Amino acid sequence: MADKSFHLSRETTIAAPAERIHALINDFHEWRSWSPWEGLDPNMERAYDGPSSGLGAVYAWQGNSKAGEGRMEIVESQPQRVGVDLLFAAPMKAHNRVDFTLTPVDGGQSTHVEWAMTGPQNFVMKLMSKIWSMEKMIGPDLERGLTQLKRVAESA
Repeated sequence: MADKSFHLSRETTIAAPAERIHALINDFHEWRSWSPWEGLDPNMERAYDGPSSGLGAVYAWQGNSKAGEGRMEIVESQPQRVGVDLLFAAPMKAHNRVDFTLTPVDGGQSTHVEWAMTGPQNFVMKLMSKIWSMEKMIGPDLERGLTQLKRVAESA
């Protein structure tokens, strides 16, 4: 079977300073306004723990079969980078790393944003990738999320 890990990313440029975008990513409460997965279950249960934002902030969710169940924790928070430890419990177990890299452009008036996800591929995921690649399964969600992040950041 191919590689034992996966890496995928999407990028966009947002007409807003990095600080504004960082605030939307660094606070899990703000994800409700832009995350592509927030609308999957209107009755999703959410729990927040730790600091309200930044290093150590935790967001856990439990929802229907589309939303699944999982937990995220911010493990890196710098002005131009936010790293998240992502643990899925359902519908399938997975442990991934998510990184947002914010690069100011146009003298800081705009920001190039990269949203990347990496993680190991267990045997089942490797088999599934023969039919559905991570690019096809998750890539469109990252694109939708970046579009929504752009809309929110530019309207602030």
